[in-house]
Amino acid sequence: MKHIPLLSLALTLIAICDAKSPYQSVLQHSRIRGRQQGPNVCAMQKIPGTQKKYFTNCKQWYHRKVCGKPTVISYECCPGYEKLPGEKGCPAALPLVNIYNTLGVVGAGTTKMYSERAQLREEIEGPGSFTFFAPSNEAWASLPTEILDALVSNVNIELLNALHYHMVNRRLTSEELKHGSSFPSMYQDFNVHIHHYPNGIVTVNCARLVKTDQHATNGIVHVVDRVITAISNNIHSFIDTDDSLDTLRTAVAAAGLTAMLESDGHYTLFAPTNEAFDKIPKQMLNRILGDPVALKDLLNYHILNNMQCSESIISGTPMETLQGTVLEVGCDGSKMTLNGKAIIEKSDQLGTNGVIHYINELLIPDSAKTLLELAQGSVVTTATKMFVDAGLEGHLIGSEPLTLLAPHNEAFKDNVRMTDQLKRLLKNHILKEQLSSKSLYHGQELETLGGLKLRVFVYRNSLCIENSCVAAHDKTGRFANMFIVDKVLTPPMGTIMDVLKADERFSLLVGAIQTAGMTELMNQAGPHTVFAPTNDAFSALPKADLNRLMGNPQELASVLKYHMGKEILISGGVGSHSRLTPLQGDKLELNMKNQTVYVNRIPVVEADLMATNGVVHVVRSIIKPLPAKVDREQADDPVRTDSAIRTDSRIGVRNDDIFQKIRNNHYSRTMTRIQ
Repeated sequence: MKHIPLLSLALTLIAICDAKSPYQSVLQHSRIRGRQQGPNVCAMQKIPGTQKKYFTNCKQWYHRKVCGKPTVISYECCPGYEKLPGEKGCPAALPLVNIYNTLGVVGAGTTKMYSERAQLREEIEGPGSFTFFAPSNEAWASLPTEILDALVSNVNIELLNALHYHMVNRRLTSEELKHGSSFPSMYQDFNVHIHHYPNGIVTVNCARLVKTDQHATNGIVHVVDRVITAISNNIHSFIDTDDSLDTLRTAVAAAGLTAMLESDGHYTLFAPTNEAFDKIPKQMLNRILGDPVALKDLLNYHILNNMQCSESIISGTPMETLQGTVLEVGCDGSKMTLNGKAIIEKSDQLGTNGVIHYINELLIPDSAKTLLELAQGSVVTTATKMFVDAGLEGHLIGSEPLTLLAPHNEAFKDNVRMTDQLKRLLKNHILKEQLSSKSLYHGQELETLGGLKLRVFVYRNSLCIENSCVAAHDKTGRFANMFIVDKVLTPPMGTIMDVLKADERFSLLVGAIQTAGMTELMNQAGPHTVFAPTNDAFSALPKADLNRLMGNPQELASVLKYHMGKEILISGGVGSHSRLTPLQGDKLELNMKNQTVYVNRIPVVEADLMATNGVVHVVRSIIKPLPAKVDREQADDPVRTDSAIRTDSRIGVRNDDIFQKIRNNHYSRTMTRIQ
């Protein structure tokens, strides 16, 4: 008996996987969710305050949301079944009657009434095999009064033609309603256009099928949520004849896209109105309209190579545009959204080759923007203002192939006063080539407008240029690219020895380097990472021990070389378990905690002093080897262990057991002797 639930689950999964279409898959899921209510019961999700109900898929079921709005669960008879008094669920199949009578029992009573008025009753009661996409009662009620009056005032022609357009002269089940298919209607063979979406939504001319596969003796009924109208023109015809799309019409012609929008296809066009174009700064708009490449990119960013009716959207979905990047097409209640904004004024204007949604805001892709436009309105506004104040705006709006290294706003903690030195620094944030971060490699040198060469460092989880790491994806503009970086760049201005000599905090370290005969090493090409103890670190040693160490150049060199790694490791390259091999001694263990680098559990108080032959990190303690045996959890958490080792942080504290276990390490022997 214990195996029955597992068997039931397996059969359930098989049943879902064997469903023949997305609609059938969602319907099957709804049946499974409703089976505790009795046979042939389907779980439905309804948006309160609306008439919208959906069969439920897994995501909707657990999130309890459709179009961002909370839903309530109801249980209804699955298509083709009905309740019986006193019995659980929906055990009885609906009586199989003709289409006319079927309309009355599936929520399409108004369609039934109009069918009789238009003298269609005899046809849909008689012999044949029809598919009737029957508007629901709510669909008729939502028609504008003038349209409804025009139909019912001429029932023998207009109303009859309208109803015939909802009919196909053959039986079509939901399985046969394939995505992108078209079928000739019974009104002058004008096609009805079917779209069957992966989320289980099925539409005909963008009207959603709300009750599907209602079988009749002479065909099948699918109830739809709106009255559909015949279409005969392509989507370019909308642009060509609508005065509110005058600017778009001019732009499409200038970009050479007219032929495409007139050709066969299944396009979705988010059509910006004249108002949308008018919102763009005149200078920017004229530049784009006068640049065929930028203009084509801009227009292609408004076009999908698949047809998305508004009713097909039940949650946000990234969709690729013809321009090559994606739009987040979603919905908020009854409103369709683009990139999270409800900017669609009019939706589902259907053409023979696609659908148009009118939008009141122009969508401008990065590929149509200058560097300045890429930077404006993003997370680098502080840096952008500084570049302009530094007189670099000409480079940001021009057509030079450049790459801008733009520090994000959080890199600036205080107001910065513009100086000549800062102007030179900002000029070195602009590279002379248009680069992609994907093409950069470790050790590469990049030339700046300021004439400096910047080094590229590639680590396991980060890509860095000098001390700054790329914090976001590239922004690829019309002529130039932008990398958002996490820090203001500090180009190297001398060797490691130059960096140490220029900082009075390291006067004792500089003396120790000279005593140990390591000056030449600090000036050599490297690369090196130096953990530089401050004067405070040396002053913390007992005076006798410090004098003894400074009096033995060989032992002093051993200690100092343990503070030097054999590669360049900036703070942005430090992960949770980084290791660095020193010039002498065992490995250095590095960790990042709360944005602070720790080396052998010693915090780095200032990181990334860049030198031409390496990098300097500032520490306030002499670094010692980690104990041979250390609790793994403590080693992984330098902050927790910091207090535990504080009593042993002074070099004069003896720990013979530890150093005995690592006696083969020369640096350890040296440290033991000076203690």
